[in-house]
Amino acid sequence: MKIKQHAALILTAALGTAAATAAPLAAQALGGPDEQDKRIVEVTTADGAQVGTIEFEQMRHGLVVRARLTGLTEGGHGVHLHQTGSCSPDFKAAGGHIDPLDAGHGFDGNGGYHVGDLPNIFAGADGVAKADFFVPQMTLRDKTSESFPFTLNDADGSAIIIHADEDNYIDMDSAGGREACGVIFPAGDQ
Repeated sequence: MKIKQHAALILTAALGTAAATAAPLAAQALGGPDEQDKRIVEVTTADGAQVGTIEFEQMRHGLVVRARLTGLTEGGHGVHLHQTGSCSPDFKAAGGHIDPLDAGHGFDGNGGYHVGDLPNIFAGADGVAKADFFVPQMTLRDKTSESFPFTLNDADGSAIIIHADEDNYIDMDSAGGREACGVIFPAGDQ
């Protein structure tokens, strides 16, 4: 009887060790976070003044985006992911919003919304804006899958634009001009 109990304890301990070793590997195989799945993007105005950073972190179901900005005008600002990883010579180099589904604009629009449409951020009287939000089905990784059909890391890269005004989530022009820009992945960097 003691031999059976001892064998059962050894088997349980071995299975526990194997499970503990396999857990991190399983997380990676299932698309879980990896230490290298972070990008910190410096955001600047058209005249080159740095206004802060936006961090992108890969999670199991998409990206967490953390904006920490200063020097913005008081009030709401539209924020969008743009299709080209370039801010110069002018912010128009970033192209349009990421829109692989050929959808309409805005979370309240009739035609759906662009994959690159993000929630507004709000700056106080001191020009400081802090926001955290989640972007589902988006990845920093260069390969896509059914879970992550949209990547920021493609051949022409991607950028993030902070607009001068608040996005009304219906009309793309409501967000006004491009006030600040940051390159997430440079064009041709893949």
